[in-house]
Amino acid sequence: VQLVESGGGLVQPGGSLRLSCAASGFSVDSYPIGWFRQAPGKEREGVASITSVGIASYADSVKGRFVTSRDTAKNTVYLQMHSLKPEDTAVYYCAAITVGSAWYGPFNGKSYDDWGQGTQVTVSS
Repeated sequence: VQLVESGGGLVQPGGSLRLSCAASGFSVDSYPIGWFRQAPGKEREGVASITSVGIASYADSVKGRFVTSRDTAKNTVYLQMHSLKPEDTAVYYCAAITVGSAWYGPFNGKSYDDWGQGTQVTVSS
């Protein structure tokens, strides 16, 4: 199982960015996948998740601004981010629940078994 994020970068406040999470070793429609972020000095925060049947949910901090989706042909999950704010600056990770031995909710990293390496998103003018 491997997850590889891409698409991070520097964007101005109010801008948009799309992150990709390419999966290998499993199909993205087989397991739930979540998006997390961690800013320097802060705890990891779950921001979005998509279930194996394609139902998405979002943390209040990003609801209405972020959208997660997937392309099964490309075996990739996306996080489209709009109206970005400086406080969205963080390393963003995708993760998958491939074993599911414990459930702490869709936005708790302890629920997830496999993680990507992360991609940096910086929102600054």
